[in-house]
Amino acid sequence: MTSSLAVGVEEFLASLSAERGLAANTVAAYRRDLRDYLAFLGENEPSAGRAVSYVAHLHAAALKPATIARKVAAMRGLHRFLVVEDLASEDPTVLLDSPRLGEALPKALTVDEVERLLDAAHGDTPLGTRDGALLEFMYATGVRVTEAVGLDMSALDLEDRTAVVTGKGSKQRLVPVGRPAVEAIRRYLPHRMTLKGDRLDSGAVFLNARGGRLTRQGVWGIVRKAAARARIEPTKVSPHVLRHSAATHMVEGGADLRTVQEMLGHANISTTQVYTRVSPQHLYEVYITSHPRSR
Repeated sequence: MTSSLAVGVEEFLASLSAERGLAANTVAAYRRDLRDYLAFLGENEPSAGRAVSYVAHLHAAALKPATIARKVAAMRGLHRFLVVEDLASEDPTVLLDSPRLGEALPKALTVDEVERLLDAAHGDTPLGTRDGALLEFMYATGVRVTEAVGLDMSALDLEDRTAVVTGKGSKQRLVPVGRPAVEAIRRYLPHRMTLKGDRLDSGAVFLNARGGRLTRQGVWGIVRKAAARARIEPTKVSPHVLRHSAATHMVEGGADLRTVQEMLGHANISTTQVYTRVSPQHLYEVYITSHPRSR
């Protein structure tokens, strides 16, 4: 098993709790199923052929149909997650004729929860200013965690309050950066030089404590730490929850889906429709205020 796949498994399991709200025992079941899948792969890379072989292996073991369906769903859910999070370019299970994981939506934070999270992330130390700037930027732009850690200084224009982010397939897009995020980044930049020290500058906006580019795992840790400080259950918060919250709040604030699609870097509008579904409460409020016979 490659180290990148091992990291992807851990992030996927964390997302099941944070974004889908699955119970601990359910996540534990997925962990066991994925452990079996990884054991089957051994040192081999995932592929469509090996996915088919794994399903055949499960049937050969004379497992119950429900058990097979669950194990295949775990495998498919993992690979779909890896593609969505830009950790893999292809989903080797896409053609399997087997049940998929449900299309459960990530649970968006409320605006109040996001404000508490952002406030908790800020600090006066080099790492504290970095954490505040990072989360402000991620919420302001709705970028993926990979796009945030991949952001270079040359792609950031604080005067125009814009950034050029590089998404899937190396496609670049221009995103606006809100004033609070710009101000947070301005406060962080002098501390960035402290973090860099006398090391060769990597060009990354967000640096780790050793002066190198911040990693995906580092961002997860920052988000969880801020959640704990904000008294939000850390297992319910992840970088993607922050992205989903930004998109949801934009839609609930009146943004059209095409604009949100462009900002999030979705290739298809259908993806935007799924990840920016408005809350029932907001739907009811709009109905009451807009439908002529709502009362």
